[in-house]
Amino acid sequence: MEAKAKLFGHSIHQMLIVFPLGLLGTGVVFDLVFLSQGEQLFAAVAYWMMIAGIVGGLIAAPFGLIDWLGVPRGTRARSVGAIHGLGNVIVLTLFAASVLLRGSETAAPTNGAYACSFLGLLLALFTGWLGGELVTRFGIGVHEGASVDAPGLRPR
Repeated sequence: MEAKAKLFGHSIHQMLIVFPLGLLGTGVVFDLVFLSQGEQLFAAVAYWMMIAGIVGGLIAAPFGLIDWLGVPRGTRARSVGAIHGLGNVIVLTLFAASVLLRGSETAAPTNGAYACSFLGLLLALFTGWLGGELVTRFGIGVHEGASVDAPGLRPR
């Protein structure tokens, strides 16, 4: 099934998700650099990367919801899409908590802030994989002949 929200024939959600995933992941990288170097600049960069990633996620989410609402009820793709979307709500919540626990760009992150951002990234990797399943296994947002009940991975 083709995407319901398209721009120039391409899924808007699929175009936009690269930004929050990349920005949030880069925020975690700068957290790690700050942990190893202790240079305040790296904490500030992590802080702003996370804010930009949260904003990007909030922009991408409605387009994903529009596409998900177009997936037929009672299908595997609809279930996977629900887990993908709800998981990403948790991802954004974890990163928002990380930002709030930091307080400002000039504050050193607390252990809680690190825990939220690291857990958020781990969950984002899983929800990103689910998004890949929606596109590659089910064909959601790609072509009209999507297989919305395609089987999942099975060990050989």
